[in-house]
Amino acid sequence: AASDVYKRQSMAYTINDECINCAACVETCPVDAISEQGEMHVIDAETCTDCGACVDSCPVDAIEAP
Repeated sequence: AASDVYKRQSMAYTINDECINCAACVETCPVDAISEQGEMHVIDAETCTDCGACVDSCPVDAIEAP
């Protein structure tokens, strides 16, 4: 159902306000789901595959699991 697809897309990793804009996550993301937005980075929920690679690369633990 369409609602299942929506739930799947809304369950991506997120980057919180602790982000220091170092771009370590950008370099680690295998699907280029992370981009710079102002003074921090954001994860595109539709592109994110929930692999978790970004979590391990973040030096300030600013990335939260879905």
